[in-house]
Amino acid sequence: MSFPLFDLSGRRALVTGSSQGIGLALAAGLAAHGATVVLNGRDEGKLAAAAAGIPGAGAAAFDVTDPDAAAAGVAAVLAAGPIDILVNNAGMQFRTPLEDFPVERWQQLLATNVSSVFYVSQPVARHMIARGRGKIVNIASVQSELARPGIAPYTATKGAVRNLTRGMATDWARHGLQINALAPGYFETPLNQALVDDPAFSEWLAKRTPAGRWGKVEELVGAAVFLASDASSFVNGHTLYVDGGITASL
Repeated sequence: MSFPLFDLSGRRALVTGSSQGIGLALAAGLAAHGATVVLNGRDEGKLAAAAAGIPGAGAAAFDVTDPDAAAAGVAAVLAAGPIDILVNNAGMQFRTPLEDFPVERWQQLLATNVSSVFYVSQPVARHMIARGRGKIVNIASVQSELARPGIAPYTATKGAVRNLTRGMATDWARHGLQINALAPGYFETPLNQALVDDPAFSEWLAKRTPAGRWGKVEELVGAAVFLASDASSFVNGHTLYVDGGITASL
């Protein structure tokens, strides 16, 4: 039985920050549903190794936090073919009490989690607008809706991603683009490994999350395919939470 609404055959996807973790899982998931994927990261060796694990995947090494590098990187990807799907996944976290938060870390979080979304999306959207279609999926977070001690700047950046997604949809939906956000809850990733390994935190998480556990990155694929496919043709400016029920229990 085929499901054409979710079929990504013939589509080409660029996934930023996809040499590991959520980005790599999403790239592999899109490829499994027929898309040709282009992985992005800054470490060429790590990126090449990740791409080698996905049949037909390409690799584009450029720094999404640098506007000139992002523009040049997108141009290089476009020179090899259209971008039908963009997943803005590149992101970082830094945990410390707000009163002690270093200014340089604040600036780095803004550049990585927010500015990169604009730097990459703008040139990609120009290309999509000219073609009259395209899908952009921004990776937000359950922290777009919530907060907890020690991560206020991260929460601010993910809230910005949620509203930037709305703004993109407001400007670009009339051109045939669908721009939405995918907001993961607490997932087992390399960036969260210290928390996963902390029994006290994992116990707190199990009590806080109605599903009672950490998420697996593969559990984000279905939502990503939905937002990247024809199944979401009239979904715009939406943030889809995949969080085990945390936001539902507020």
